[in-house]
Amino acid sequence: MKRLLLNLLVVVCIPLALPAQDLNALLKETHAKFNNLPGGANANYIPFLANVPSNLFGIAIVTADGKVYEVGDSKYEFGIESISKAFVLCKAMMEVGPDSIMHGIGVNATGMPFNSVIAIELEGYSPQNPLVNAGAMAANSMVKGHNKDAQWRNVLNYLSEMAGRPLTLIEELYKSEAATNQHNRAIAMLLEAYGHMWADPLDACDSYTKQCSVGVTAKDLAVMAGMLANGGVNPVTRKRLLNEAYVPKVLAAMSMEGLYTTSGEWLYKVGLPGKSGVGGGVIAVAPGKMAIAAFAPPLDPVGNSVKAMAAIQYIAEKLQLNLYQSAARHQQ
Repeated sequence: MKRLLLNLLVVVCIPLALPAQDLNALLKETHAKFNNLPGGANANYIPFLANVPSNLFGIAIVTADGKVYEVGDSKYEFGIESISKAFVLCKAMMEVGPDSIMHGIGVNATGMPFNSVIAIELEGYSPQNPLVNAGAMAANSMVKGHNKDAQWRNVLNYLSEMAGRPLTLIEELYKSEAATNQHNRAIAMLLEAYGHMWADPLDACDSYTKQCSVGVTAKDLAVMAGMLANGGVNPVTRKRLLNEAYVPKVLAAMSMEGLYTTSGEWLYKVGLPGKSGVGGGVIAVAPGKMAIAAFAPPLDPVGNSVKAMAAIQYIAEKLQLNLYQSAARHQQ
């Protein structure tokens, strides 16, 4: 047992050398391989997302030491959507600590759609996980601010620090989302009734709607996720944004619910914590090594980008990033 624990400690705590491959060549190969991959459709329940050109496809990698690689439409700005949940979880954890997240929201997978009300009712009248809509709104309500505008600025400033540049709201997307978020408003009010809101529920819902409407590029997402690959320090700006001890907890939540109801399938195939959004973005984190981000609007029925998932899985396989394979190699 002592030897096994030592081996696991080596896997988690010591960055492994990257394979001697040209990442630019790998990105170009991956982009060409999946650029014409069929399947999926833009999210049509949010009018703005339905109108994003469906042929866009970009990929970016940011290594833990801050090197940036990108290909395709990696500089196209799109809605971050649910990927923001992982990063606002980081902010909430910095505000209230990981125990408050676990006890106030929960960290288990719901096994149900990301906007499920039934999951709240069946599982202890609580959100269950910060990466479903209910938990994300609860996490947002934990972020401090003397009024709703100050709280929103706190969220936006943190997301901007993660990206290493000022991020802004896509106003048209926000208006489109705000006009169609009645279901989320109902969830927020239900959470308040069950004691799982730490601010005005409708304010928290609106702040959550705004965070999902922030514009990012695939490169931005790779830098942001790179913070998690680099132990809580932005790999480009070198600014610490998350307590190092909290990083594994965020990655664990991503493993449980990062790709909606197919999170288990993603972990089974790719072996990396990930997060997707209905804007077409997907991120994956290889701790101590790199973050990968990809963007393509057409989604599968669950809400994950078809091309982005395929591209990240291919890169992870080529670079042997699967965490469970790494653990097995180190135990031999």
